[in-house]
Amino acid sequence: MRTAILGACVAAVLGVLGVRGQAPSSALNNPDGPVLYENARLIAGDGSAVIERSAILAERRMITRVGDAGSFLVPVSTRRVDLSGKTVMPALIGTHGHPGFQHGLSYSAANWTRDTLASDLARALYFGVSVVQSMGIESGDLLYQWRAAQAASRPLGARLQVTGRGIGSPNAGPGGAAYAGIAYEVTTEGAAREAVAELAARQVDMIKIWVDDRNGRAPKLSPPLYRAIIDEAHRRQLRVIAHVFYHADAVDLVDAGIDAFAHLVRDTVMSDALIAAIVRKNVVVMGNLTTPLKPTFAATPPWLTDGNPMMTLLGDAVPAAVVERMRGYYAKRDPKAVEGARQRYGILQRSLAKLNAAGAKIVLGADTGLEDHHFGFAEQLELQAMVEAGLTPAQAIVAATSRAAEFVNQPDAGVIGPGKRADFLVLDANPLDDITHTRRISRVVIGNAEIDRRALIALMR
Repeated sequence: MRTAILGACVAAVLGVLGVRGQAPSSALNNPDGPVLYENARLIAGDGSAVIERSAILAERRMITRVGDAGSFLVPVSTRRVDLSGKTVMPALIGTHGHPGFQHGLSYSAANWTRDTLASDLARALYFGVSVVQSMGIESGDLLYQWRAAQAASRPLGARLQVTGRGIGSPNAGPGGAAYAGIAYEVTTEGAAREAVAELAARQVDMIKIWVDDRNGRAPKLSPPLYRAIIDEAHRRQLRVIAHVFYHADAVDLVDAGIDAFAHLVRDTVMSDALIAAIVRKNVVVMGNLTTPLKPTFAATPPWLTDGNPMMTLLGDAVPAAVVERMRGYYAKRDPKAVEGARQRYGILQRSLAKLNAAGAKIVLGADTGLEDHHFGFAEQLELQAMVEAGLTPAQAIVAATSRAAEFVNQPDAGVIGPGKRADFLVLDANPLDDITHTRRISRVVIGNAEIDRRALIALMR
C-alpha cells in the first residue's frame, strides 16, 4: 500500500500526474480562495510583538493582511477558520540536512532513491519544517531533479534546496561509508576553482567546504585552497559555508570572507575576538547541537519516552524498530564516556551563548539526516537545545524562521506578514512559554492549504 501511495505522490511532485500547479491530494482546502485565520495568538517570526488575538488573511497562497481580529474587512467570499485557543507561528526552516540515506533500520548509499527522498521531505513537513537545505552530501542528479520539479509545481513535503557535492581535501569529506566518493577532493587552486565552476553551472544554492582534518584521517583544506574557493564562489555570486572544528581555522576563515559556519568551533570556547569578527562580518552560524547532545545522556532522554509530544510525533514518523534502536543506544552507557561528552558539549553551549549575547546571526541547523537523526525530529530537538544553551524561546524561533529564511534565500518565507507565503504551524500551546510546545502541532498550513498529515504518515512508512 505504501509503495502505491508513495509512487503516486512522487509522480505528482515530478509533474507527470494531474494538472501542473494543482493542489496535491494532501491539501485539505483551495489555496487560491481567500481564507481568514482568526483568533489565534500570532508569533510572526521576525521578533515583532505578539498579537494575542489575530487575523491573517491569505489568498492565492500568499498572506495579504495581518492584524488584530476584527480590525479589517475581508471579501464576502472569504472562508473563515477559527483558531481560538491556538498559537500560530511560521513553519520551521532547516538549514543543514542530508536527505535520502536512511530507510527503516538501513543507512546506506543504496537508499539514495526518490522514495527515500520523498519520505524524508514528508517527515520534515510532518514535524513542521517547510524548507530543507541539503548540505553537501549529494550525488548524481536526484536532488537537482527534485528541486526543479518543485519549482514547476506545488511542493509535496518540505521544499528542497541543493548545495551539491561539497569540497574538501583528499579523504576529508563526510566520513561514513554511505558518503564515500561524493565530495570533490582538491589539491590545487585550479581544481578548487573548477569545482566551484561546476557547482555554479548547476545553480546550487550555496557551496559547502570541509576544512578540518576530520579527527586526523585527512589533511586540512589549506588556506590557499579555501581562499580560492571563497574567491571563486563570490565572483559567481555564491556563498560558502564551512564545516569547521578548530578555533584557529575559524579565525582565518572569517578573515578569508567565509559566509557561514556549518558547525561551531569544537576544540575550545570561541574567543571574544573571533565572535566580534563573526558579528562584524555578518557570518551566519548554526549550532548543530543535537548530534553531540545525544551522548550526554546516561539514560533514555525524555523525548523518547511514551506520552512525550516528541515521541508522539516520532511514533508516527518512523518504524517502531527504529525507535527501539534509538532507545537502545542508552541501555549501557559508560559513565566516563557520558562525562566526556558533557564536557565537550559544554564548549558548544558556552560558545552559542556568547554568540547570541553578541548579536551574531544564529540559524537553525541540526545536521539532520544522519543515522537515526530524523528529519523534523532533529530540528525540533535543536530548538530545545538552543534554548537550553541560552537563547530565549523568541530568539530561537527567529533563528528557525525569518533568519533561517534569509540565510537560505527564501525571502517570501519565515514570517507571517503581507507578501509572504502562507506557510505556518497551528500549535496547541504557546512556545514562548516552553519551546517544546512547537511539537504540539494541531495543523500545518503550506501555501494557504492545510496539509493532510495522515497522507504524510503514509509517505514516511
